[in-house]
Amino acid sequence: MTVSQPGPDAVSETLPVDDPELETVLRAVFDLKRSESSAYLGLLRVPDSSAAEVARELDRDRSNVNRSLRTLRERGLAERRRVLLEEGGHVYRYTPTPLPVVRERMHESLAAWAEAAHDCIEEFGEEVEAAQPTDAESPEGVYAGRGED
Repeated sequence: MTVSQPGPDAVSETLPVDDPELETVLRAVFDLKRSESSAYLGLLRVPDSSAAEVARELDRDRSNVNRSLRTLRERGLAERRRVLLEEGGHVYRYTPTPLPVVRERMHESLAAWAEAAHDCIEEFGEEVEAAQPTDAESPEGVYAGRGED
């Protein structure tokens, strides 16, 4: 029995996945929710902003944006600095991590993931192959002496 190998045209048939968009990759690499990735992209448009300014940019509630900004800081995607106001009090200003840094981290993370995925593919089925007898181990002529068949 011959098993045919899939050609290059078969790859598109076996991978029914659309090409990812930037925000999808950003969410996957940094384990972000949609609201958090959109907050990062919004912060890129209005850098050095307060949470209220980012909320206006995104047309979202400030408390939700504050939570997203906290997550971005935890993931290393934003920095916060405290600014004293002339009239008293303070405000926090947020700055996105520069794009070249984020791009590099994304490339490194995806490369590591791809390497791990390739390792999984190489190991795929090893436990099944190990359990199957080799040609030397397989019983020869099991039915050779049986005339009833």
